[in-house]
Formats: sequence, C-alpha cells, structure tokens
Amino acid sequence: MLSRLAYVPARTLVGVASQTARPQSSQKLFCLTCQTRNYAQQSSRSLRGKLRNPTLKEQAMAPAGDTAFTLGRGLVAGASLVGVGALCFYGLGMSNEVGAIDRSAIWPETVRARIRDTYMYFAGSLVATAGAAVAVLRSPAMMNLMMRNSWVSMIATIAAMIGSGMVARSIPYKEGFGAKQIAWLVHSGVIGAVIAPMTLLGGPLVLRAALYTAGVVGGLSTLAVCAPSDKFLNMGGPLAMGLGVVFVSSIGSAFLPPTTALGAGLYSVALYGGLVLFSMFLLYDTQKIIKRAETHPTYAAVPFDPVNNSISIYMDTINIFIRILAILSGGGNRRR
Repeated sequence: MLSRLAYVPARTLVGVASQTARPQSSQKLFCLTCQTRNYAQQSSRSLRGKLRNPTLKEQAMAPAGDTAFTLGRGLVAGASLVGVGALCFYGLGMSNEVGAIDRSAIWPETVRARIRDTYMYFAGSLVATAGAAVAVLRSPAMMNLMMRNSWVSMIATIAAMIGSGMVARSIPYKEGFGAKQIAWLVHSGVIGAVIAPMTLLGGPLVLRAALYTAGVVGGLSTLAVCAPSDKFLNMGGPLAMGLGVVFVSSIGSAFLPPTTALGAGLYSVALYGGLVLFSMFLLYDTQKIIKRAETHPTYAAVPFDPVNNSISIYMDTINIFIRILAILSGGGNRRR
C-alpha cells in the first residue's frame, strides 16, 4: 500500500542512494529492484481497489443511512393522506355508489346479529389478549420464557400462534360456550403472551400505541362501511403478494442488523410497509365480513361463523398495534 512507503526510514533511502553511487554486487541491485517493484505493485493494487466501484455485497453491508426510514415514513404519510381523503369522500356521500352504511337501514335482523356477534368476538379477543399480556408480565418465569432469543423458543412461539389459530378456525361453530370458544380464547391468550415483552417499553407508551391503533382501526372500519361494498374486495391478490414481501422482509431483518443498508431496508419494509399492508387488509376483511353476513344463507348446513370472521380483523389490529408501538418507541430510526 502507499501508506507503507511512509514507514520506510529516511536513512534507509539515503543509504540506498549512496550505495548506488559506488560499485555494488548484482545480487544487492537485484534485491533492491525486486523490493521496489513489490512496493509499486502493492501501491497500484491499493489505488485500483479504491477507485473501483463497490460490489453488491459491499453496498448491502455498508453502514445504513436515513434513506430507507425516510421512504418508509413517507409511505405511511402518503397512505394516511389517501385514507383521510377517501374517508371524507365516501363519508360525506360524494360517491354515487351505495355503501354498506346505506344498506344498513334495510338489513334484516339476521344480518345485524351476524355483524354484531362478529364484533363482540373481536372485542373479546382484544380483552383476552390484554389480560394474557398482563398475566405474563406479572410472572417472571413466563417473561423469561417469552424473552428467550433461541431458535427453539422462536420456532415454538410461531408454532403455538399458527397452531392455535388453525385449531380455532377448524372447529365448527355452535352458539353458546363450547370447544370453539375455548380454542378462540386460547389463541387470543397465546397472542397476548407473545406481545407481553413489548409492555416493558412502558405503560404510557403502550397506552399511546393502543389509542393510536383504536383511531386507525376506527377510521379504516368507517371507511370500509362507507365505501361501495366491493371497493376493497378486489384487493385480495395484491394483498397476498404484499404479505409475502413483508413476511420475507421480517425474516431477513431478524438475521441482518439494521445498521447495514440491506438490514435497514428490510426492517423498513417490515415496519412501515407492514403498517400500510395490514391497514389495507383491515379494509378488505371488514368488507368481506359485511359481504358474508349479507349473503350467507339463513338455513345453510354450515352456519355463519362470527369467530372465524373476527379472527381476521383481530390479527390485522394486532399487527397494526405492534408496528405503531415499534415506531413510537424509536424503532423507526434504528440506525445506531
């Protein structure tokens, strides 16, 4: 390297110059020439390394900047403006198409009961989740179990969430309190236990995130009710693809630190992109619940299932809450 030349003592260079002035053996001159060429070759390679373009790996592992998080915040801000504008447009009746709120006046009691039961189960899920989170928070043994970062605990947690949800959905619905309701409570309790460590961020912060989530969910639900019935039902395909992107980004951000450019980009997609995605999922699932409540046959062999319908908007709400809490806690600027 060029810097190595700076460490050659001056008296050595003077000695070399003086030695070349008097007769020297061919071996000494050859050694001196080889050494000089080695220095020149090392310096040339170092200079070419500095001038060449960085590789893709070097760019990905470079220190993170603010670009990813700035774009993420801009995405959320833009989506918020679009949502507020759409809410004003449809809420003020400026659309010529009929929405669910317009048809609600002529709904039969069966449809009203289905939607009411669905949102009762939704509220019950939130209460059960909050209760489970508080119970786990007060148990040091459970908190130690939920805060482990080993592969075994992570796989077990994911398996418990997915497995409990599949069991709750697979059991046929019957009115009253039965096996399906028990599985539904277990699923809500598992989710509460998983998010319990996030309460260590502080009660005031968690309360703010809960209030913000309530505002977002309330506004999006109102938008879905006021908008035309099929306005958001056509988003199933794009939402599924977006869910795949957020899922892969979430896995990648678990392995790559957010201090690198690639890690920061993946974390921003999982955080801000996930917030926008699950907000859109809430619009889609809300209109799907209304559509099912309106079209499900009254005397069908399989009755209308308010538990399964409530789980979809419940999971949307939990994902929105987790991301809002992460942003409020400073997770939206993890370049540290």
